[in-house]
Amino acid sequence: MSEHIIDPLAADLAPEDFIHAAMQWHFSPTTGSPYWVKRAAELDFNPLTDVHTWDDLDLFPDVSDEWKDVPVDALVPAGIGREGWDFQVFDSGGTTGRPKRIVESRSRRNGVHWVSEVLADHKVPGEGEGHWLHLGPTGPHIVGRSIGLLAQMRGTFCHYIDFDPRWVKNSVKQGRTDEAARYVKHILAQARDILSTQPVSVLFATPPVLEALAADDKLLDLVQRKVRGIIWAGTSVSPETLRAFEDELFPDAAVVGLYGNTMMGIAPQRPREGGQDDERCVFIPFHPFSRVKVVDPENTSTSVAHGERGQAKISLVSRDLLLPWTLERDSVLRIAPTAKYPQDGLADIRPLAVADGQTAVEGVY
Repeated sequence: MSEHIIDPLAADLAPEDFIHAAMQWHFSPTTGSPYWVKRAAELDFNPLTDVHTWDDLDLFPDVSDEWKDVPVDALVPAGIGREGWDFQVFDSGGTTGRPKRIVESRSRRNGVHWVSEVLADHKVPGEGEGHWLHLGPTGPHIVGRSIGLLAQMRGTFCHYIDFDPRWVKNSVKQGRTDEAARYVKHILAQARDILSTQPVSVLFATPPVLEALAADDKLLDLVQRKVRGIIWAGTSVSPETLRAFEDELFPDAAVVGLYGNTMMGIAPQRPREGGQDDERCVFIPFHPFSRVKVVDPENTSTSVAHGERGQAKISLVSRDLLLPWTLERDSVLRIAPTAKYPQDGLADIRPLAVADGQTAVEGVY
């Protein structure tokens, strides 16, 4: 690795030292991105001297909408030299409108390595135990690459069946539900071919796709006989449906959820330890780089107590990217941390109802 590819944000730094290092990196002209160095001049505070804690990131405005239009070159930190340069660009799913874009070099890949360790704790099949099958978006969405990297870390193949979540969401919004249903059948026909011919042991899919799969007796039989790890993500799932996945439909597989998005990264389900979790699935962000606060929707500067429901407010601080606190359209339960996982957990995630009582359209991702 080149001497230019250093990470000033070490995971073992004390929280205030971590934020201090992040501010020095992202707002110094010699290391910061053109976007943030220019944006700092428009702020009514000085990030280099006024930001010391994660809570201080509330001083920043929510800039995520600006990332729908900013040239992605402007997001690359100057401190990362061209030698060994390996940035890629990824889009958000566009649930709330036009997609936002991020750039990524090493930081998200570091998060995937950590997710792999968590999946191992769940007993998801590892090296030499079969292929992976990804039923979900690939480029320009980062999830496809992340699932492929997880398979690669286990020294195996990842089969991809791509779908466009924006097309399905638009179909649902416009009342073309038959078209969305035909799209899912198209996905499952391809899955049947791969499951019939390849040694697949791990399946990634969204809850709606898993439900459609379970309604096909022959396809369900294939999965029950071959698959020993099921990773679900992309949409909310009710506690009743999750119980059916784990106990009735896929009882011989490790069923593990992932929460997250393009802006914050992946938050895997933490393993259940000694029955300490009342909730069936508790997600944990990538400590200390990604954090989620659960706030009062009527007063988004105030966090709710553990065990209470609120709105997700996310932040990402890494060498590659700085995203101060930004609100997500997700309603979540705030769950207390454990000794092994020192970050707050999140559970029972649902789309947040907006002022007119409507919720975001999830589609199949």
